[in-house]
Amino acid sequence: MVGMPIDQVQDGMRTIIQSLRVDPYALETVFVSIIVFAGKAKVLSPLTELYRFYPPVFPIGGGTSLGKGLECLMDDIDRNVRKNTTESKGDWKPIVFLFTDGNPTDSYAAAFRKWNERYRKHCNLVAVSIGENVNILTLAQITNDVLLLKEPDAESFSKFFRWVTDSIRTSSISVGENDSSELKLAPTTGINLEKMDMREVKQPVDVDENFVVLHGRCSTTRKEYLVKYARQWEDLKRGERYVNGGFNLVGAYPIDSESYEELADNGSARVNSRQLTGVPACPCCGNQLGVVVCECGNVFCVGERAVNECPWCGLKGELGSGDGAGFDLTRGLG
Repeated sequence: MVGMPIDQVQDGMRTIIQSLRVDPYALETVFVSIIVFAGKAKVLSPLTELYRFYPPVFPIGGGTSLGKGLECLMDDIDRNVRKNTTESKGDWKPIVFLFTDGNPTDSYAAAFRKWNERYRKHCNLVAVSIGENVNILTLAQITNDVLLLKEPDAESFSKFFRWVTDSIRTSSISVGENDSSELKLAPTTGINLEKMDMREVKQPVDVDENFVVLHGRCSTTRKEYLVKYARQWEDLKRGERYVNGGFNLVGAYPIDSESYEELADNGSARVNSRQLTGVPACPCCGNQLGVVVCECGNVFCVGERAVNECPWCGLKGELGSGDGAGFDLTRGLG
């Protein structure tokens, strides 16, 4: 968060503490701790009573090790949050606000699994994406409360931290009344803050980026086929390799359409034609152009006829060429 974001978070933390200190209920109930994470994670301020807490200066580090940050949080909870016993009542559910403006740079899967299995039910975690560069689906793996601060300017930050303060007040009261109750966040009216409905977020498509597979249909036999391209690699003198962005033709192969449909998950991934080198003949009839794209978006083959009919949609037309910018084709996932 180097630059304005970390300065605004620093100022916002002071605003939160100053506002809570004039609330008698918060003074009696709220303890505060701050954990920072970059390439590494550490407890910057241990859990402290509100009236004794003073916001620290936030340090800068390289990386966004969310997994390590979560591990540090879990360790701190184990050390400092008292659990209910037969002899005494423990602390209320911790309320955790996670602020991040980047995607994880470490291996976070094990930490996420540990959190979900052992801590998630006993804590209230609110994840806030500062700006739109964070993959919110990653944050959704550890909490149902994912929010997006769309415009991280000074005014938006000011309103946002007032919202955080109000949410701490309402949340503290709600978990105090009933530890099993749902988290009660303050309204977001008038703030560039959006709670994400994960049902409306488009899931990412996992594509094997080493291959491009196109699904075609023969215009002569109406049988279907696949065209396979493999990633182009460039070898350097020291034996290292790098991707040059394109794919070379491997071949074209006839398939049984019924069995293919039973097993295929084609998704909606796309590839530009300029990334593909080589055009195969049709493996079903021998037409010389096995990758021709109809206006309907599907691939078919073309021979020597002047006018051709798309075997997918029935549209007839003459073969043309692109404008040099290429065109997008639907590709398989691998």
